Amino acid sequence: MQSLDYIVLIAYFLVMAGIGIWSMRRIKKQEDYFLGGRSFGKWLQAFAAFGAGTGSSDPINTARTSFTSGLSGMWSIMSWLFVTPFYWIAGVWYRRMRHTTLGDWYVERYDSKALGAAYSVFGILFYMIYIAMLFTAIGKVAAPLMGDTAVLFGKTYPIGHVLIPIIAVIIMIYGVLGGLTAAYWTDLIQGICIILLSVLLIPFGLNALVEKFGDPATMGVMDGFRIMHEQAPSEFFLIFGSSNASDFPVYRIAAVALTLMIGIMVTPHFIATGGGSAKTETNARVGLVVGNFAKRFCTIGWAITALIAVALLSDSPELAADPDKTWGIASRELLAPGLVGLMMACLLAALMSSVDCYMIVCGALIVKNVYQPFINPKADERQSLLMGRITSVFILIGSIAISLKMYDAFRQLQLTWIFPLLFAAPFWVGMYWRKATKAGAWATFTYSILAFFLIPYFTPRIAPSLYESQKLCATNNIVVTTTKRVATPSDVAKRAAQIENWKTTGEGQEPRSLQLGESITDTFTTGGKAIFWGGGVTPVGEAVYRTIDTRNEGNKTVVTKTYDCELKGTGNLTIDYFLYQLIGVDLPAKSNAMLDTLSLLPKIIAPFLVMILVSLFTRKTPQERLDRYYAKMRTPVDPDPDQDEAKLEAAYAHPNDTVRRKLFPGTDLEFQKPTRTDLIGFGLCFATCFFIIWLAAEIAGIGA
Repeated sequence: MQSLDYIVLIAYFLVMAGIGIWSMRRIKKQEDYFLGGRSFGKWLQAFAAFGAGTGSSDPINTARTSFTSGLSGMWSIMSWLFVTPFYWIAGVWYRRMRHTTLGDWYVERYDSKALGAAYSVFGILFYMIYIAMLFTAIGKVAAPLMGDTAVLFGKTYPIGHVLIPIIAVIIMIYGVLGGLTAAYWTDLIQGICIILLSVLLIPFGLNALVEKFGDPATMGVMDGFRIMHEQAPSEFFLIFGSSNASDFPVYRIAAVALTLMIGIMVTPHFIATGGGSAKTETNARVGLVVGNFAKRFCTIGWAITALIAVALLSDSPELAADPDKTWGIASRELLAPGLVGLMMACLLAALMSSVDCYMIVCGALIVKNVYQPFINPKADERQSLLMGRITSVFILIGSIAISLKMYDAFRQLQLTWIFPLLFAAPFWVGMYWRKATKAGAWATFTYSILAFFLIPYFTPRIAPSLYESQKLCATNNIVVTTTKRVATPSDVAKRAAQIENWKTTGEGQEPRSLQLGESITDTFTTGGKAIFWGGGVTPVGEAVYRTIDTRNEGNKTVVTKTYDCELKGTGNLTIDYFLYQLIGVDLPAKSNAMLDTLSLLPKIIAPFLVMILVSLFTRKTPQERLDRYYAKMRTPVDPDPDQDEAKLEAAYAHPNDTVRRKLFPGTDLEFQKPTRTDLIGFGLCFATCFFIIWLAAEIAGIGA
């Protein structure tokens, strides 16, 4: 980065800080700070949902997986696509809750302040880890743009260790001071930056392809698409990847989408960006859906950028060594001074638009569900606001510590995948079934903590001999697929990059040079995945294999083999597969993607079974409390607070008057009759999902 880039970056920081100082003067009470006075319209809600849902890791991860796997790599982020239509319904829930935090919902529904406090602790831990992942991602991408290291007070530090605390200070200034109002207004600016980020590299990359491989005098930018197809393998342009290599078969996408839908609804920030801060129910649902669909469209841009990088930068030794740097290296190589700084500002926008919302929501959780009910029940507005701001600072400091300690975005992401499932079953069952009980909620939470974390972690550490059990060291079969084809220009460029990288590192055997049109062999290996150990298995001594099957399919040879030596497990014990083994499922014959899919099902189903079974045999929530809660959820929100309060009082006084809205009257099921708006909006959202898939395929197919 040059001087002009740093000027752009500093100007961006100053604007964000200025918005925070301006917003601070508008804050008079907790609702102003935590929910912006519930005054936001469709556009601010949309940009808030877009900003909070789009982190700095999203374009970076999409670029990495698409650079290594082709267009199908977009599903690393696009898995959320078919969750989006359900937001059309969920936006109404969060507005009708009329709560400051989702912890308040657990308190109200289950008549338990302790359950609200437990949810708050979950929220704090979840967001510390999640924000740490976003910080780590921005540190990783900053290295190609700003240099791997920085000198501070005479000492040399990794660039991320210097940049991350600086970013956190800026977020503290505008987020801690200005609350959700500042977060939403900055999200508006940052959302525009993220959209710009999503398309900025594409025209520069296409032009660079023409300059490098074509004739700039006779070709235009659009000819870059044709060159891209000439340079990259054809399977890189398939939506779901090639049949033998895809990590995202349709069944896995469906399972992941179901898991995400169940979990995302209980993440704490959804009470704000999901609609709780909107002025009306329509603003809530439109903002939530539009904001999240905007991210899906942006994902296409991130994937196309990576495909351009495949065609253009396959000869980069840096990318041959570390594909995580795809976005950063592409920005450095393609953008002029000033635009590099703008790109960095856009990536920071993706980070900051998520972090500001998360830390404010965490502040609300501690104030409303821990500080006021247990520590200072008589806290006034000033004391509560101060505690909220202190909590927000604490969240950022904790996130920085985790990021700098681990500095591994993928490990941090893995820690967040199943966290929301701890509270998912009590939420979904409690929303729709009157018999859901507090005891059922606690039993489900306890089971999930034991099954997801404590048993897998402590069992092998208490009995370390389990690591050496050969039954537990089973893996799925190793499948080696060898395909013969003609070398493309990108193959030649990649081989040249590998040779240059070998000259630098000297690791392994020197790669042989490759000529265009030469017959080459692709070898793709999958399998060998440990079934019962989260950290995998390693051979004790030399690895020995036994061939199970060999078959020829035209220009392709498929060899199936397995380990034939002693193995040792590592990491946590994965208990999800024991039931499958008991009922006779042939786990070694399953692919990696199928094993990953099977592991999700117990995490989804078992907590719901525990919740329902325990609720059937334990004491229900008092009838009067249930009547008030469900009457409220059946009463549409009036944007005028006084009128809304009057409507609620009438519903509380005569809860049976709202029963006509139930889909199954006379039962304990609390599904409401869908309105015309519900059905039309839901249908249009699903149609939009398929349109996005079609659009991605069409754009990737230009010039084919």
